[in-house]
Amino acid sequence: MDSTPSHSWNISLDEAKVLQKSLTQKIEICQLPSKIRRVAGFDVSYLKEENILIAGMVIIDYPSLNFCNSFVITDQINFPYIPGYLSFREAPALLKLIEKYKHLADVFIFDGHGIAHPRGLGIASHIGVLTKMPSIGCAKKRLVGEFSLPGFDKGSNIDLIFKGETIGKVLRTKKKIKPVFVSVGNLVTLDEATQFILNCTGKYRLPEPTRLAHLSVSQFRKSIKSL
Repeated sequence: MDSTPSHSWNISLDEAKVLQKSLTQKIEICQLPSKIRRVAGFDVSYLKEENILIAGMVIIDYPSLNFCNSFVITDQINFPYIPGYLSFREAPALLKLIEKYKHLADVFIFDGHGIAHPRGLGIASHIGVLTKMPSIGCAKKRLVGEFSLPGFDKGSNIDLIFKGETIGKVLRTKKKIKPVFVSVGNLVTLDEATQFILNCTGKYRLPEPTRLAHLSVSQFRKSIKSL
């Protein structure tokens, strides 16, 4: 299998900003593949005292949402926590997983943003561009943009607007439960991304791929802390 393309991660904040703007130009918005069999969800947890992060990747079957595989690795934290630069902190470890297991999934879902980002390149777009994979951001909180609340029924959604442009959807995945923020990562349209997140959502607020990835890294973190 070909190695996943990358770039230097040992860069300054100013260099990171320039890189984000450059990679934004490589985002492609187009329809998803007609046949999707497996979906990968990603999440990261931290052992801050040890300067370690735990990266998780979960594969589920689509459209059944049945669990298939779970993979976890640990890595050093080499970039500070700065809003808008999450991918420089978490992507290096996630890409190590992706390089090994990319072939197991047709679509990536990230617990973070895609183009709904100050410079248009959240972690879903950053990794989506580097891997040339369809990717979707599904975040629990807004990073940028203005919106009105969608209706209370499952599936209700409304545009997330930033600088006069629609950058995402505010989506109700469960009736009367606070919404999530969906945005294009790469190689998907916003309408498809929104529907796909709904299709990947079961009885919980978050889509199954990222929900299970969160459980995976959280359980691994607890096992380490108990040693």
